[in-house]
Amino acid sequence: MTASVFYIPSINMIGMNSLDEALKTASEYGYRHALIVTDGMLSALGMAGQLKDMLAQKGIRSVVFDGTHPNPTTENVEAGLNLLRAHRCDCVVSLGGGSPHDCAKGIALVAANGGDIRDYEGVDRSRKPQLPMIAINTTAGTASEMTRFCIITDKERHVKMAIVDKHVTPVMSVNDPALMMGMPKSLTAATGMDALTHAIEAYVSTAATPITDACALKAIAMIVRSLPQAVEEGDNVVAREAMAWAQFMAGMAFNNASLGYVHAMAHQLGGFYDLPHGVCNAVLLPHVQRFNSKVAARRLRDCAAAMDIDVRNMSDTEGAEACITAICELARKVNIPTGLRELRVRDEDIAQLAQNALKDACGFTNPLQASHAEIMAIYRAAM
Repeated sequence: MTASVFYIPSINMIGMNSLDEALKTASEYGYRHALIVTDGMLSALGMAGQLKDMLAQKGIRSVVFDGTHPNPTTENVEAGLNLLRAHRCDCVVSLGGGSPHDCAKGIALVAANGGDIRDYEGVDRSRKPQLPMIAINTTAGTASEMTRFCIITDKERHVKMAIVDKHVTPVMSVNDPALMMGMPKSLTAATGMDALTHAIEAYVSTAATPITDACALKAIAMIVRSLPQAVEEGDNVVAREAMAWAQFMAGMAFNNASLGYVHAMAHQLGGFYDLPHGVCNAVLLPHVQRFNSKVAARRLRDCAAAMDIDVRNMSDTEGAEACITAICELARKVNIPTGLRELRVRDEDIAQLAQNALKDACGFTNPLQASHAEIMAIYRAAM
C-alpha cells in the first residue's frame, strides 16, 4: 500500500477580521514587493486598493494585476507574469475567489519554473515550488486559496487545463468572512454548491482517507445548514463564517482525496462555453452521483446522513437516492438552474465534451470509471 500524503498551506487564518493578522505574519516572512492578482470587479470596488494600502503599512510595496477573467486563461497568466517580472516581485498575493487564486498560482509557478503554463498540465509536472503566494479569499466555495489545484483555460484548445501540483500550494491562506459579506446571492449559491461538490466527490473518491472523510462529512453537514441562510441573508455573520469553515474543510478533503467526474465534466463546460464553474458542478452533481451509486451507494448514504436525513431504516441504495434528492432540493432552494440547456449547452457538442472530460486528471479518482458513451449519457441526463 502506498503512503498517503496530506497537503495544506503552512499557515491558515480563518475568522472575522483575520486579514490584518495575516498581513502582519506576511511581513515577518521578509517579502518586500508583491504582485496583487485580482479581478476587475474587486479592483473597481476598491478592495485591491485597500489591500495595497494595508501591505504598504506592513512595509510591503505592491503592484496590482486585475486582468483575471472569471475562467482565467493562459493569456491572463502571461500578462500577470510580465507585470511581475517588470516590477521584480518576490511574492504573489491573490485577492478574490477561485479565478484570481488560480491565475496567481499559474503566474507564481511559471515565475519559479520557467517555460509556459501549458507545460504543467497534469500531475506534479514542475521541478520546484512556485514563488511564495498568499491567498486571500472573498468567496466561500472553491477552496483554491489552500489547494494544490490550478485550473487555467487554454483558449486555443477550448479546454480547462487541470494542473494538480504540490508546488502550487500557497504558503498562507486567509478566510476572513468580513471580506465575504458583499457577495451577491447568485455567487454565494454557486460557490457554496461548488464546496458541496468538493466534499461529496472527495468522500466517494478512490483516494479517500480517514482524515479526508472526516473533513468531507463535516463540510457537508455545515453547508446544508448554512448555505440557504448565507444566500438569503448576505450580511449574516454566523452563516458567512460557517460557510468559510465548511468550504475550507471541503478543500482539505479534495486537496488530498482529489475529485471525480463532476469536476472533470464541469471543466469542459467552462472551457467550451465560459460558464460559471460552481453552477456547472451543481447541475452535474446529482447525475454523476446516480452513476456512482452503482458502486458507492454506502458512501452516498453516509452523505445523506450528514445532510440531516434519517437513514437508519434505509438500504444503501435508498440512502444514495435520498442523498441525490437532497442535493437537488438544496440546489432548487438556492436558485441554481435545473439543467444544462438553461446554460445554452448544445447537444452537438456532447461527444467532444465527453472526450475531453475523460482526459481530465480530476476523473482519475472517480469511484467508477466510465466509457465515452457513459459520460455522454450523464451530460444528456443533465440537459
